[in-house]
Amino acid sequence: MQTRFEEAATKLLPKLANLRVSESTAERATEAAGQRLAQAQQAGQTFGPKQPWHWHKDAEGKKVAYVWADATGVGMQGDKGAQTEGRMAYVGVVYNPVPDERAQWADPTGRRPEWQARYVAQLQPLAALGLPLRQQAGQVGLDDADRWVALSDGGSGLEDFLQDHFGRVEAVILDFWHAAEYLGDLSKALYPGQEEAAQAWRAPWCHRLTHEGGVVVLEALRGLDLKGRPRQAREKHKEVVTYFSNQAHRMDYPAYRAKGWQIGSGPVESACKRVINQRLKGAGMRWGSDGADALCHLRALFCSERGQWEAFGGHN
Repeated sequence: MQTRFEEAATKLLPKLANLRVSESTAERATEAAGQRLAQAQQAGQTFGPKQPWHWHKDAEGKKVAYVWADATGVGMQGDKGAQTEGRMAYVGVVYNPVPDERAQWADPTGRRPEWQARYVAQLQPLAALGLPLRQQAGQVGLDDADRWVALSDGGSGLEDFLQDHFGRVEAVILDFWHAAEYLGDLSKALYPGQEEAAQAWRAPWCHRLTHEGGVVVLEALRGLDLKGRPRQAREKHKEVVTYFSNQAHRMDYPAYRAKGWQIGSGPVESACKRVINQRLKGAGMRWGSDGADALCHLRALFCSERGQWEAFGGHN
């Protein structure tokens, strides 16, 4: 699950289980397990007993549950090993993030609570992610939360997906770090090769975005004086203004922060990079559709909270 099939066959299995198989056998066994998992999830199955989480509270004393969705490209292999157009892998998460350390912990003893997440992932169309993600949410007691909040990176169709499948979502928040990344790209275009100057421009704009929100920053961007700037800077500025125009309604960060909600999905996105990128997007990797889909399912289960992987093993 964590290594290439060749390494699993020649190093991992002999070391852990004194088992020696060929690389092709390791690949077939892994893909077969992933296909069984995919079939079970599409049939609405979950693994292990229902275990409701203790949802952390926001600044208004409401228990908040979070959902998140993202997409990332996976390299595909065509006929006779030829490279072909890639496919999108979709990742969905229901999670219970640890509040800001200034917030009141759910545990009255003051112990730092555990960060909890359940992942699902697949190469199938985004809509097909809805059932398995809702099933995971049900198993951890999403309905017990007072509020549902969603985050995404603003990718096409993600906001509609989250609202369609989680009707109680009060807000679909644009991940702050994606918005900040656009400001960072603009700063580099305005000050090419001047890292310190670019950072000095970016920092106050990100601060303003956090404390004043996307609508205010959008208007300021529209009024930015570009006289004498290179063509690349003007093009990047146009791109960033378009992005903020499309996403400003999901950038009310002052209001979100006042309620004590998460505005960045850093830990979730970091884990999603582990779910897909580290295993399926290595140098030179190309996949068949069935194999990539099977690996997506397995990696998501493997990266989920403790007990899920073992429960699936017992199920089989």
